[in-house]
Amino acid sequence: MTICPCCGFKSANSGSGVYSVDCLSCGAHSVGEPLPRPARELPAYGRSLLLTVTGSLAALVFAVETIIALVGRAPLSFGFWSWIAAAETAAWHLKWVTIPLTALVVFGSRKIYTSVRQSPNNFCGLRAARNGYFASAAVPLLILVLIGVTVPARLRHRQWGIEAGDNASIQRIDRALEEYRAAYGGLPSDLKDLLPGDSKNLRGLPDADGSIAEALKNIDTSGYRPTANLAAVPNKKPQQLQGAVLRNASLSTAEDTLSERLSFTNYELPLPGPDKIMDTEDDLIVRDGVTYKVSELPRRGSSTTSAAQPRRR
Repeated sequence: MTICPCCGFKSANSGSGVYSVDCLSCGAHSVGEPLPRPARELPAYGRSLLLTVTGSLAALVFAVETIIALVGRAPLSFGFWSWIAAAETAAWHLKWVTIPLTALVVFGSRKIYTSVRQSPNNFCGLRAARNGYFASAAVPLLILVLIGVTVPARLRHRQWGIEAGDNASIQRIDRALEEYRAAYGGLPSDLKDLLPGDSKNLRGLPDADGSIAEALKNIDTSGYRPTANLAAVPNKKPQQLQGAVLRNASLSTAEDTLSERLSFTNYELPLPGPDKIMDTEDDLIVRDGVTYKVSELPRRGSSTTSAAQPRRR
């Protein structure tokens, strides 16, 4: 099969030795036999140049991103660890570039470099092709290493951020409880009573910015336990009714009378630890605005009563 030099049409009849046949596509006439291949051909450099450009571009992008991250740090420093920190930042910025670059190296650059190495007579620039291939492979590997090194620190910082958010909610609730104590003379039996009053709850605190509702939503307040100091309860007998009116001695009346006389002065709020699972060793407990670990919880005197039974572990 011969290809027409005028239009590029491939003809099966042109290889039969008959050169008077016109091209079936453009009608060009054959004027002689095809020219023989040259005795010596120059090797091609296109593949080596492609590998060199690919590797250089990958290294240049990473270097520029590292310099930008270094300049953006304050205070500016050119020490060794400053460069390492800037390289880690650049690696996180280029994390999505790693996937297509790695695929390009595995399926493209590797095959091109193998063809150049196996045919040194047909392709020149083997050293440049090798350097470009190694550079394009080293950049994604370096990005993966730098990301892997910083993963523990980033997870630790993320946990710090979660703890900071929880602490902000705890402090907001504690401040609201202090405001409630100052307004009504004691702590509420349920944290929902902190919200602005409605037809069912005549008490409550103003929450114009919604910070109290947001704090109650961010943490689990189902374990809230207010306590009262029994020593502070006035030892005053209830007033006797006159006439034939009899007092109802049911259990509900006794509880109502006790709740009217008691004023909750302290509270406890159990919270899950970093694993977000209750009843584990890393559980926390907030006692009057101070957060303790369950294992480090100080003992409290026995002259208190609670509005709810403590959890059994």
